[in-house]
Amino acid sequence: MKSSYVQRQQKIRFIKDTFTQLLCDNLNLVEVQAPLLTDPLDGVQDTLAGHEKAVEVRVSSIGKRYEVVHSLAKWKRQTLGKYGFEAGEGIVTQMKALRPDEERLSPVHSVFVDQWDWEQVVASEQRTQAQLRTAATAVYDTLRSTLEEVRSRFGSSLQLPKELTFISSEQLLRQFPGLSAKERERAITRLHGAVFITGIGAALSDGRQHDARAPDYDDWTTIDEHGDQGLNGDLLVWSDTLDDAIELSSMGIRVDAMSLVRQLQIAGRESAVDLPWHQSLLAGALPQSVGGGIGQSRVCMFLMEQAHIGLVQPSVWCPQTRAEHAELL
Repeated sequence: MKSSYVQRQQKIRFIKDTFTQLLCDNLNLVEVQAPLLTDPLDGVQDTLAGHEKAVEVRVSSIGKRYEVVHSLAKWKRQTLGKYGFEAGEGIVTQMKALRPDEERLSPVHSVFVDQWDWEQVVASEQRTQAQLRTAATAVYDTLRSTLEEVRSRFGSSLQLPKELTFISSEQLLRQFPGLSAKERERAITRLHGAVFITGIGAALSDGRQHDARAPDYDDWTTIDEHGDQGLNGDLLVWSDTLDDAIELSSMGIRVDAMSLVRQLQIAGRESAVDLPWHQSLLAGALPQSVGGGIGQSRVCMFLMEQAHIGLVQPSVWCPQTRAEHAELL
């Protein structure tokens, strides 16, 4: 039991170390340290879909309440501007977060969230679908290269397609009109093995969102050079172990001043425009950027062909889940 536990931990560390270095190489990133707590009054907190409640922490010596981060989407962009990063340069951090309002815990959903949170400066003219695809391909190439390193070090029968398939959420709806959004994701990922679905957040032709997105980091309303709505997307891979699609990453070209105001109006959160972070963006003090989060534990469980995320990360689970998976960490 000790031996298998140690071997599993060594494999997790190898994957995380390898993926981190390859991601830095492929996207020209510098690994940096990042906060766990954020001031809810400065506008940096990621509000996710809008209904999730952040974990509050009262710091007695300061006499103020802070929130555990949901992600670092806006903090990264602020940091790039603060330290004068240029186009083509970026940062990545090992983000830790708590999301206790997850609708359900599952083999791929945990209260504890760990991500490679990365951000790269782009020029204004690079706010395009082409730039998004370049970034998504770099992330996917990092995954494939990490798999090759795992295969060389530990052995693996896992396979990934050479190319990442791109499809818009609207095209996906037209291809599978009778399925729900999650069912469409499962169908397209099973068909191609690895897909990047673009345009997530805005209403589709059926009046529904493919999935919810916060209005103040990804740009999901700008019409791209192909006539499709949205400059963001999700990267999914097919897992034979789970017989299902796994979303490994969400990323996007970030909002500019126009799309920020537009999306805040659509989301009914116009008052957020007065927050310090949002005012900085409107004043032109923040760089244009592309970025996203990549689930560390999801990458590990996928590459290690594990059936539950709790086999690669310690978290909290109900007694039934622990009974079903005896080796949960």
